[in-house]
Amino acid sequence: MTVSVPAERFERWVLNFQGRHGATGLGVAEGALTGAAADGSTFTARLPFDRSYDGLPDAAAFRAETTAPDDWGVLLVRKGGFAVARLSGTTTRESKVGQRHVQGRTKAGGQSQQRFARRRDNQARQAYEAAADHAARILTEGLDKLDHRLPVVTGGDHGAVEEVLADSRLRQLTVVEPWLAVPDPKRGILEQAVVDACAVRVEVVNA
Repeated sequence: MTVSVPAERFERWVLNFQGRHGATGLGVAEGALTGAAADGSTFTARLPFDRSYDGLPDAAAFRAETTAPDDWGVLLVRKGGFAVARLSGTTTRESKVGQRHVQGRTKAGGQSQQRFARRRDNQARQAYEAAADHAARILTEGLDKLDHRLPVVTGGDHGAVEEVLADSRLRQLTVVEPWLAVPDPKRGILEQAVVDACAVRVEVVNA
């Protein structure tokens, strides 16, 4: 199983793992911190933002590498809405949350169903265009001057996010892990997404 551990709690999480499974030897392999306990249980912890860890086999040293980038973004998109934020570390510099009405599916048949499907597709496309407009405004400001790509954590619906990222104005965004499975984005969902994006992903195999 994979668990999300807030960075500030990671050292305590390792101690708790040792308490449950016995003496645990730590190591570093393939860019991750690993642990192997006396009872045969193991864990593999990976840094957020696709970073590779090559430091000491130590929980505190690993924790020190979990800091969020100085400039990064979050983009969440579903058919019913979007949320976008530009951040410096864990501080949100600018954000926008928007909802768009997209009709649900219908059981009607024939021409009525076709008209309904076209209307639904048009509403979804308008929602994606609105999301792309705000993403371009918030996430690409200053990128040409700085000549760098912005790391962005994405989530929501895979197809919806791909539709938005296909916009040529967003070509300087680089999607990084983790993918965030979220419901229709609202302000609270966006705030939690920022926290989740900065968390350590730990794959645990219990003996």
